[in-house]
Amino acid sequence: MSRTSSSDSSNLSHASSTPADSPADSSADSSADSPADASADSSDRKTRITVLVALGANLVIAVAKAVGGLLAGSPALLSEAAHSVADSLNEVFLLAALRRSRRPADQRHPFGYGKERFFWSLLAAVGIFVMGGCFSFFQGIEALRSGAEESHGGYVAGLIVLGVALLAEGASLLRALHQVRGQRGSAAEGLRDPALRTVVAEDGTAVLGVTLAMIGMALHMVTGQVVWEAAASMGIGALLVYVAYRLGRDARDQLIGQAADPELSGRIRALLEAQPEIDSVESLLTMQLGLHSTLVAARVDLAPGLDSEEVEDVAVRIKRSVAHLIPEADQIFLDVTDARALAADRARAAESPAATGERGGA
Repeated sequence: MSRTSSSDSSNLSHASSTPADSPADSSADSSADSPADASADSSDRKTRITVLVALGANLVIAVAKAVGGLLAGSPALLSEAAHSVADSLNEVFLLAALRRSRRPADQRHPFGYGKERFFWSLLAAVGIFVMGGCFSFFQGIEALRSGAEESHGGYVAGLIVLGVALLAEGASLLRALHQVRGQRGSAAEGLRDPALRTVVAEDGTAVLGVTLAMIGMALHMVTGQVVWEAAASMGIGALLVYVAYRLGRDARDQLIGQAADPELSGRIRALLEAQPEIDSVESLLTMQLGLHSTLVAARVDLAPGLDSEEVEDVAVRIKRSVAHLIPEADQIFLDVTDARALAADRARAAESPAATGERGGA
């Protein structure tokens, strides 16, 4: 069984319920903060650029769709305009999330502001549902009720606008997918970022929505039946409602305290169980505090015979090993126990007069 050397350096600061949080421990960790912080800053800069690209594209497209939809009287085109307006507002939410989630921890928020990222992503999901999905359903129902007709020029203008929108949305989607693939070399890792995940979902939905709108307008032009365009509008609404639900569900799970990835928890447990001073790992709890922050709390049973100084040294070394293995683990709590002593205390408590119901006195 291998022992992790006490010279292992930690990447981030630690917190513990043991006496292991000595000044020496904190000073040793502070010098190692920069690599993880630099990686997080670089990732956030790339995500910010991706969000700004999506915001610029959506603003231009929203204006074009709205003008084209009003001139042509097209419900599908107006639905797509509402979709682009909702996406533009959501990008503003995501920019706020990127800025506010990077604020340092303070007295009122000792674990930092990482969950702000999840909160603003939840607002973006609500925006997609209300401004995009509900308005699209309204436009589809209104078209069926009024039986709107379009001129040939309106069809042409609408299809041209949608064609330009398809190119712009496609370019924004490619930019987002490029970043996802390049994020730590793994697409799954890239989609952990709620801001980037929202941009990918929005752009992907926009490409599908524009395609549906073009099909609906083309069928309306060929058949003269507005039902095709109304169906396209309601199809766009259903698509937006589904995407909003999925994004909102993910944001909800992260806001209420989602555990870290099971593979990551397994690596931490394996590291703890490999320590010769640990008899058993009684419990291991993890929680995502933000995109680059994870809380780890473990209750471990130490081998008998360790004095208080040895317990402190072991706790410091174990925490450094965990943080070295998992750079995101910047809040680490260890609750060390002596199982034999605890069992003896419980046995004595069970044999006491209060526990057995015996009464003293003559």
